[in-house]
Amino acid sequence: MEITADMIKALRAETSAGVLDCRKALQEANGDYQKALTWLQEKGMATAANRSDRVASNGTIEIYSHGGGRVGVMVEVNCETDFVARSEQFRTLAHEIALQVAANAPRYVRAEDIPADELEKEAEKIKTRGKDEGKTAAVIDRMVEGALDKYKDEITLLRQAYIRDETMTVEKLIMQNVAAIGENIVVRRFQRWELGESAGQM
Repeated sequence: MEITADMIKALRAETSAGVLDCRKALQEANGDYQKALTWLQEKGMATAANRSDRVASNGTIEIYSHGGGRVGVMVEVNCETDFVARSEQFRTLAHEIALQVAANAPRYVRAEDIPADELEKEAEKIKTRGKDEGKTAAVIDRMVEGALDKYKDEITLLRQAYIRDETMTVEKLIMQNVAAIGENIVVRRFQRWELGESAGQM
């Protein structure tokens, strides 16, 4: 199938990948747009993963107020260079992350930030419920595993479903930007305040 300039343009618009990468993806997929999109995403995720150990000491602090001042968010997002920190794509990502924090109120950036005793308390609740319902030990273990996974998805920023596209997580959104921008990007910390509620430092 012929690879046209319009096909490359459409793929670039959706993925922010370079012209040569878009052409290569379409060639690999024999002109199939969806397959080319998947190929680029997989390539981008692999490239982004390779950048995850690079030092990210530049960036921005995004401040966002929502609901007429009822919710306030401050988030620090880091990248490798000041050039990228000033770019529109990076600042847009930082804003999207602030929106996510405002809307879904995560409590931690990543799952490993959750204190062990907090997870243990959640596990005990599920175990007690399972015993009360007469479940076997094996079933209770599966219940605990599933419930803890769901709990982490709810309270961890990187594991939450992205508010604009629930088919992807916030972590995947960031990785797509890493692949497109070409630098490591890290959410360092965030703070969320809601009028009348006590704030928790992340």
